[in-house]
Amino acid sequence: MTSTVGFSNHTGTRRLAIVTVVAAVFMINLDLWIVNVALPAMGSGFGASLSDLSWVLNAYAITLAALLVVAGRIGDRIGQRPVFLAGVVLFTLASLACAVAPSLGVLVVARVLQAVGAAAQLPTSLALLMAAVPAERRTGATRGWAAVGGLAAASGPVFGGLLVEVNWRWVFVVNLPIGVLTLIAGLATLPRPAAREQGRLPDAMGAVLITAAVAALSGALVEAPDWGWLSARTLGLAALAVVAGVWFWLRSARHESPVVELHLLRLPRFGAAGLGTITFNVAFAIMLLSYVLWCQDVWHWSALRTGLALVPGPALVPIVTVLTARVVRRVGHAPLVTVGGVLYAAGMLWRVWQVSPTPDYLSDMLPALILGGIGVGLAMGTLVAAGVQALPGHRAATGSALVNSARQISASIGVALLVTIVGSRIDAGSITEFRWAWTLAAALSIGTALVGLRLRERSR
Repeated sequence: MTSTVGFSNHTGTRRLAIVTVVAAVFMINLDLWIVNVALPAMGSGFGASLSDLSWVLNAYAITLAALLVVAGRIGDRIGQRPVFLAGVVLFTLASLACAVAPSLGVLVVARVLQAVGAAAQLPTSLALLMAAVPAERRTGATRGWAAVGGLAAASGPVFGGLLVEVNWRWVFVVNLPIGVLTLIAGLATLPRPAAREQGRLPDAMGAVLITAAVAALSGALVEAPDWGWLSARTLGLAALAVVAGVWFWLRSARHESPVVELHLLRLPRFGAAGLGTITFNVAFAIMLLSYVLWCQDVWHWSALRTGLALVPGPALVPIVTVLTARVVRRVGHAPLVTVGGVLYAAGMLWRVWQVSPTPDYLSDMLPALILGGIGVGLAMGTLVAAGVQALPGHRAATGSALVNSARQISASIGVALLVTIVGSRIDAGSITEFRWAWTLAAALSIGTALVGLRLRERSR
């Protein structure tokens, strides 16, 4: 097995390995933003309702959430390099399948395969990055790895808008050259860190159960407005969600290597940070998709104009994160989470107050984007850091995967709640429904702010 020490002596090879890992992570993060912007165009192309289209987002999020921990542990057991490269291959091929999908059903299946590839790449990419850089540079490398998400968020809406102007299928085609180049460079440059774990693999049945539970819950929420809340199909999905969820919880409590290590949730700061992560990311998912739908279906803006309109919010996130780094070290996580939650709620309530079916970007959407961007920059990353730093060192990787899984599950629930509230038909008469959705997002953000106060209490 190749030594990572010898590898680190070749500066050019090391730099190319770093670029390879970062490119893969950027590709995965970019996918979230450009697919959201492209969703209305997909609906027009397939003649699909919003409830059906929501599975383009939720199938990906749910699968990724279920497999992150499993894929990370497999990487620890057989080596991060082969798992990462396999993930690149699968994600790239699945992107091609998405691009040529003849129907919405095929697109959703291809999105599931994309998520499997992403799950293989995300937890292994950081381990490979750590093996590729000298020890004294690993802190900076970790911050750079985390900042890739912010860069993708800032560029994704515009990039997605440009691609949709050509054809929505190009939002998946763009992954192909990135994936091919990443694979070629990865085969030549990635280090081969030794496998670090010999124990049992995580509970595969547990992954199936959590997937079934979240998918059934999302399905019940999304379809209930059309099926009826008391229809047999809605109640059946709700019952399946409860049964699968309870079974998953009981199995996790007994299994030797569960997907979710329940004892970690009993750590006060980790549990509180996890709760805040869930509430905030549900609110974030509601905001992101609702703004895209509002701009394109109510204001009748193009995908490109929508992407440009959304830029100020995500562009502020990495700026605020960097500027507040010293503040976190001085005052701790709690105040930033509290202030971030309040500002995000203020942005949502601004839209409730100011929204109009007549486009007025400067007084309606822009202030909400600025408040929301600052709020995300203060709260989202801080919650993740607070949770991971509350764990023992040897559980940090597992805890990080668990936090990211919670974020994906929250995103799927947020999308489902939005579809439930606004329904399948969106036009200028939907203003009341959107106001209810933004009010819910504001309430969840206030809940996040209260979690911030809880973090301060736990810290003391």
